[in-house]
Amino acid sequence: MTFAVPAAAYDRFMGRYSRPLAPRFIDFAGVAEGPALDVGCGPGNLAAALAERLGSAQVAAVDPSEPFVEACRARVPGADVRRASGEALPFEDRAFAAALSQLVLSFVKEPDGMAAELGRVVRPGGVVAACTFEASGLALATAFWDAAIALDPAAPDDARIPFRRLPELQALFARAGFREIRAGTLEVEARYEDFDEDLWRSLGAGIGPMGAYLAAQPPGQQALLRDGCWERLGRPSGAFTLPARAIAVRARV
Repeated sequence: MTFAVPAAAYDRFMGRYSRPLAPRFIDFAGVAEGPALDVGCGPGNLAAALAERLGSAQVAAVDPSEPFVEACRARVPGADVRRASGEALPFEDRAFAAALSQLVLSFVKEPDGMAAELGRVVRPGGVVAACTFEASGLALATAFWDAAIALDPAAPDDARIPFRRLPELQALFARAGFREIRAGTLEVEARYEDFDEDLWRSLGAGIGPMGAYLAAQPPGQQALLRDGCWERLGRPSGAFTLPARAIAVRARV
């Protein structure tokens, strides 16, 4: 599995979800003032939404991918964007009023270490929040993995990925010692212009669990997987939308 891809490829694959999710996530977190930190910023969709609310000078962001860092800097001029992991944030203690992480925790090597870092860089009384896709909340992933398992019962699926259920996220924040933990769900829709050239082509970039699994299959299996996914999504013709549901937690330091 990889996220070491050009920022444009990632945006084609996931940006159509993360862009509409970002303002909903900010509202859920209750971010009212800066400075605010986006942890695992990718190409910068959440950072851009924070900058719209707070101003670019009140936004910082980190990501371990240099192409993503460069894309975020271009998208949010004036923000403090650095290459770093969520487990080792390059900021002073109590530097932020809020720290948010969108669609990241499921892919972090040391989630408890990242939660501790969020608590370290946010001042007392400040906001920490995280969201991920729910285990069954991404229609595309459900269709893809159902089709994959029909062909290969040993295929993985999104339900096995960590932090796809609210109790896991709540427990992580509780272990970090955060206060006033609240949980909720956030729903968005993603638009695709067509199935093959837009949706299936975006999967071909090899991004994330779905893309990695697809890239590892021989051409014949890929074709069968494409047909199975298309069938399970209702044989879309022309433009269509797919729903997605994220789970989210927010708390005070």
